[in-house]
Amino acid sequence: MAHVEFTEIVVSEIVVETPRRRSLIGRIESVLGGLVEIPAALLVVAEIVILFTGVVARYGLHQPLIWSDELASILFLWLAMLGAVVAFRRGEHMRMTAMVAMAGPRLWAFLDVVATAAALAFLLMVAWPAYEYAYEESFITTPALQIANIWRAAALPVGIGLMVLFALLRLLRAADVRTLLAAVLTVAAVVALFWVAQPVLKPLGNINLVIFFVGVVGLCVFAGVPIAFAFGLAIFGYLALTTRTPLMVLVGRMDEGMSHLILLSVPLFVFLGLLIEMTGMARAMVAFLASLLGHVRGGLHYVLVGAMYLVSGISGAKAADMAAVAPVLFPEMKARGAKPGDLVALLAATGAQTETIPPSLVLITIGSVTGVSIAALFTGGLLPGVVLAFTLCTLVWWRYRNEDMSGVRRATGGEIGKAFVVAVPALALPFVIRAAVVEGVATATEVSTIGIVYGVLAGLLIYRRFDWRRLRPMLIETAALSGAILLIIGTATGMAWGLTQSGFSRALAAAMTGLPGGSASFIAVSILAFTILGSVLEGIPAIVLFGPLLFPIARAVGVHEVHYAMVIILAMGIGLFAPPFGVGYYAACAIGRVDPADGIRPIWGYLLALLIGLIVVAIFPWISIGFL
Repeated sequence: MAHVEFTEIVVSEIVVETPRRRSLIGRIESVLGGLVEIPAALLVVAEIVILFTGVVARYGLHQPLIWSDELASILFLWLAMLGAVVAFRRGEHMRMTAMVAMAGPRLWAFLDVVATAAALAFLLMVAWPAYEYAYEESFITTPALQIANIWRAAALPVGIGLMVLFALLRLLRAADVRTLLAAVLTVAAVVALFWVAQPVLKPLGNINLVIFFVGVVGLCVFAGVPIAFAFGLAIFGYLALTTRTPLMVLVGRMDEGMSHLILLSVPLFVFLGLLIEMTGMARAMVAFLASLLGHVRGGLHYVLVGAMYLVSGISGAKAADMAAVAPVLFPEMKARGAKPGDLVALLAATGAQTETIPPSLVLITIGSVTGVSIAALFTGGLLPGVVLAFTLCTLVWWRYRNEDMSGVRRATGGEIGKAFVVAVPALALPFVIRAAVVEGVATATEVSTIGIVYGVLAGLLIYRRFDWRRLRPMLIETAALSGAILLIIGTATGMAWGLTQSGFSRALAAAMTGLPGGSASFIAVSILAFTILGSVLEGIPAIVLFGPLLFPIARAVGVHEVHYAMVIILAMGIGLFAPPFGVGYYAACAIGRVDPADGIRPIWGYLLALLIGLIVVAIFPWISIGFL
């Protein structure tokens, strides 16, 4: 009897103590999270102010600020890392849950802890190389501000350290200690197994590319590990176990991928999208577009395709283009019954569709590394995008041909005219942004700040709707979403560098030179190769790696350079937005706030439509070079 009473007392104490422990850890996590969110939000504001001030000083006062880009670059890396910390703490890093969702509750709980433990393993392994990298950067002085570059590079070890802290707090909050121990031991056992297998792996050569970049990435992704950490574990393991490369180099490549100044447009366009929704501009724009096409089956899906075509290339980054469009259209489309998975699938497909539309940073990069005329590339890039838009719209028509429109009334001419007048300031925004780029008022990075200032003025003076209380949550959301996207790009850039060092690019070029069948087989193999490459590499690294090698081959087999450029850009775009490895697909899911698993089924149809359009562009060179 006494034994039973003692057992009951012990159990009751454990039951009481566990919620108390979890509550205490939750409060600690909340306080630390607030301390990270505030500087992350302020960094978004700082970037807007610095870049817009640079535009005014250069274009308005004709006195450029030579330090503005440098300061923006320094703060951008801090924004990326602190944003990644906020996203980690809030559980907003993109992950694939399709396989996990099919598991039972017990396995789901286990894999969820495994995902956190795997992320923690990568962070712990990369922490020391990040410190070493920051220390080495302390000996470099920035050219304009004349300060030690450690002020910038320190963002990497600080961000990694904070994510380690939040990972530990999340694990401590795990309800089941047995599940926690099983998950941690599983991850530790897998890491130890690879470490012990190091003597076996080194002699395998490029087979390790398959083991790590396909096997490890695939296993992690389908187990629910966040995409950025799945990529990070793969490239870290490849470099640490099969090469003699200092791991500090990996941190440098992550830095290079995350802090490319053109990517600064990503958080700024994310904020712009939230801003135009908050100020009522989005509602006015959607109301006008709905009055035109709302009575058509799948009408707003056509609007999404057209809107991406219009804004594409403005920012130079596909993620930023999607961030400018999705917040405007998604709420109304969801209200009309569109499924989130289908929306994010179409958004990703339009991202691939618009890769060739100028002013595109990929086109500029091709011109700079291959010597092809950038003006010719700009001219040749417009029509291929139209072809792919047509194939996408055809599929939209087919999917929504039986949509029930009985409850939708067709707008009258007067209603359309009234909606147009109200929407003019909102509809003018894409044209203001594009004009600022074309006329040289602002760079692709700076132009988003012009849009933000325009949006603030329109909200305050025209639409008279500006909720100041929403600014702080909007800024934090911008930082978190941007950090999640940029960390994926950073680890993917590390993978791209690993491919380069393996000699894979040279072997590919040598194999393609000796292909039988002339230009047709060369283009066919190029489409296959660049689709695969696009799923691993961002467009610009892939072009820099393979452009100088393959464009001379294209000339030798009789393929026009502009035509070849359009074909490989579209092929890379399809790969970039194709799951399960395409980085762009997860960026689209992050921007649309949709679980990647929801978009898997509908996106395959859109990718098939894109592939058909690509084949048409490949077969008929006139589409690319007819107006040169």
